[in-house]
Amino acid sequence: MHPFRAAVEKRDGAAVEALLAEDVVFTSPVAFAPYAGRALTAAILRGAMRVFEDFSYVREIADPGGRDHAFVFTATVGGKRIQGCDFLHFDEDGLIDDFTVMVRPLSAAQALAAAMGAEFERIAREAADGGAAQ
Repeated sequence: MHPFRAAVEKRDGAAVEALLAEDVVFTSPVAFAPYAGRALTAAILRGAMRVFEDFSYVREIADPGGRDHAFVFTATVGGKRIQGCDFLHFDEDGLIDDFTVMVRPLSAAQALAAAMGAEFERIAREAADGGAAQ
């Protein structure tokens, strides 16, 4: 099993953060502009772990070189069943430097946007504190 998948499935925020490059760029399915940096991306991912219920990866897809991975998942958010995919690119050191999430259907994406919006003050605080507000 890929270390990223193992960390997420264990809900181990510290292990996920350790896999992020300092300059990682995170593209959210519910925000217009991407977010940059390890601390903020890690805080967003911890927030997602709090709002996703019944989270499970159902498929892994990787390029032969191992630098691009897609992890297909299902979960529940706000009573809505969501399907999504984490698209990851790994730098030459094996750290995630690009992280894009896509989700469907629209009603579940809206539920995710609302749930993450409710978490955003905590996410911002955690990012500023380097994860201390976990």
